[in-house]
Amino acid sequence: MKNFDIAFQRLNNQRLSSPDLKKAADVVHWLGAVQAQDYYGAKWALALRMHDATDQDLEKAFAAGEIVRTHVMRPTWHFVSPVDIRWLLKLTAPRVNAASSYNYRKLELDEAVFKRTNQAITKALLGGRQLTRETLRSAVQRAGVPTDDLLRFTHILLRAELDGVICSGARQDKQFTYALLDERVPETKAPSHDQALADLTRRYFTGHGPATLQDFAWWSGLTVKDANSGLDMVQRHLLKEVIDDKTYWRSAVSLPVKRASRVAYLLPAFDEYLISYKDRSAAVAGNNSKENVLFNSMIVIDGHVVGSWKRSLAEESVGITLNYFAPASKAERQLVADAADRYGAFLGLTVALV
Repeated sequence: MKNFDIAFQRLNNQRLSSPDLKKAADVVHWLGAVQAQDYYGAKWALALRMHDATDQDLEKAFAAGEIVRTHVMRPTWHFVSPVDIRWLLKLTAPRVNAASSYNYRKLELDEAVFKRTNQAITKALLGGRQLTRETLRSAVQRAGVPTDDLLRFTHILLRAELDGVICSGARQDKQFTYALLDERVPETKAPSHDQALADLTRRYFTGHGPATLQDFAWWSGLTVKDANSGLDMVQRHLLKEVIDDKTYWRSAVSLPVKRASRVAYLLPAFDEYLISYKDRSAAVAGNNSKENVLFNSMIVIDGHVVGSWKRSLAEESVGITLNYFAPASKAERQLVADAADRYGAFLGLTVALV
């Protein structure tokens, strides 16, 4: 299995080449979690793995709480399934807190302060209220905790998320809100630590494989020791293959791989196809561009990054500027034009390619 086959199977298992999932929650559950600090790009990332989803469909799902946005795993936002959020937080929050401990100390945030801020936030949101960040900042300030330093308040909200106090609410116009987790998401039976670790491990290699242990540790934010423990628990359900002295794992019951016609994808920044692996050489091998494939929106053909793209929105159209890293053939340009049309359909806008 060469780089092409690794990339091809990842496209398939990530549901990019088999976009038949019906709901946003199905995509998030399949992948375990979807990185979502770029909210608009993350909605497109979900739609790429769904059948005929629109931006409005994703917005409605988010507003209804069918998918939840919170800090989990690495210290960044992810979309997660409501049924998974509590056990994911319990499993990964200690690692995120450890990664944030220096900033906590620097910003003079300790357990006593967090107890006060969590209480103030809970009081402000109680009764089903969904409030903006600025409204919550005022509530914490009234409770006697200084919030003039916005970085300090950001970490106060981060800790409230990690403690399972708050999660995302519906947006008010274009502003994000927070809601109490216990009011937004029904309580579910919590699995044991080992069950949670096994489930996250199994979902990662099912939805992201072929991948290595180091890839999983990077994606989950867990220690290599914990990642290895999870792999030990589920490897009987996985297939193992050694390529160039690296051990790859994938589900033993992976989706059927069909070598269909060539397809191009306009991936958003931070898409799981690239962000979820420590080693991204299967997708970027031979790419001499200096662009960061994680922070920019990428053009992918046959599983390989071949360029980047940017959008500019107008009232009734979306302009898409393409930057190929090497000359593209007429056939490849048509594939990209088809991918751009799909993005336009997602937004409900006509497309102007540059």
